[in-house]
Amino acid sequence: MTDTPADIVESERRQRRRLRVVGIMFGVALLLFAVPWWTLFASGAAWPGPVVVIGTVVFVALFAALPLLMMAGHGARHRDRAAVAGDVLLGAAWVLFVWSVLGQVVRFVLFLAGVEDPHRGRVVAGAVVVAVAVLLVWGYVEAMRIPRVRRLDVVIDRLGAGLDGLRVAVITDTHYGPIDRARWSAGVVARVNELDADVVCHVGDIADGTVNVRHAQADPLASVRASSARVYVTGNHEYFSEAQGWLDYMERIGWTSLHNRHVVVRRGGDRLVVAGVDDATAKASGLHGHGANLDAALAGAESGLPILLLAHQPKQVAHAVRAGVDLQLSGHTHGGQIWPFHALVRLEQPVVSGLSRHGERTALYTSRGTGFWGPPFRVFAPSEITLLTLRRP
Repeated sequence: MTDTPADIVESERRQRRRLRVVGIMFGVALLLFAVPWWTLFASGAAWPGPVVVIGTVVFVALFAALPLLMMAGHGARHRDRAAVAGDVLLGAAWVLFVWSVLGQVVRFVLFLAGVEDPHRGRVVAGAVVVAVAVLLVWGYVEAMRIPRVRRLDVVIDRLGAGLDGLRVAVITDTHYGPIDRARWSAGVVARVNELDADVVCHVGDIADGTVNVRHAQADPLASVRASSARVYVTGNHEYFSEAQGWLDYMERIGWTSLHNRHVVVRRGGDRLVVAGVDDATAKASGLHGHGANLDAALAGAESGLPILLLAHQPKQVAHAVRAGVDLQLSGHTHGGQIWPFHALVRLEQPVVSGLSRHGERTALYTSRGTGFWGPPFRVFAPSEITLLTLRRP
């Protein structure tokens, strides 16, 4: 059986798309390493020849190693050591790139101040190296620590008197992955339990990998305490591996997986609808029965009750506004994770972090995330466990 002309055309289109993606990735990686190389070795510092040669060899080797490590670590083989090495290199390259760009700004200022090369170039190179080293050490500590608790009140107009003061704890983007963070996970659970919450929410991106591979890090979640409900929705990373497996796992350890459905929380004679939808990428994953469906999530809910919605990505708030949701909880953005990546996140999402208002009724709280993805660094974007206290007007 031979391919039809339509099949051949579609195959060629896919090939061209792959080549474009590879070309873009190559260009980005080249930029990440070329700008720092220029700043440290070629922009007027006039280092001795051996220093420039050794530095260039190191940068070329790192440039070549990055795609190999990322493919070995995050490709079909999922080799954790390669993933860790690739993630660290990616994070370090990003920080070095950003501060090399800023270094060129400093270099221009020094030029205006009359500072001549090679002194000017060497001052900039030294400042960049020191700044990057400090930020990477600090960013690693920030990423690996137990998150601080961020507390705030959220006013909900339709909230009944019996629900005034309801405490909702939020964790999200734990991203259990190639670095074993089982002890960190237990520490997060202990801190959540100190909050004495009525409802505890995990708003997706629980892990990078399948349940079989990552369950040891997730197992402490079974010990989370909540007086009324423990609820979970999928994030986009579940759809890279085993979304249904994670939904089933959370049910097995005693959580309620809100797979386009809702539960009702009762307190003091009043009720709150707590609904959840699949991630915005779920339908495109092709996984049968998955796809964000807010109508299905709210089916059967009594009209007039306040609605708390779990939806992994902030941009899903557009559907929440149309459905009259009172408060949406989201994650996904990590607050940018490594400054100034938040500026790129803002191109895709309506909010990067914090409480915002949308439409006449809907509030959106976007968490900076409890863990981290990929590079084990957080720079000017601290992780958080959030405690929201719901209030009447």
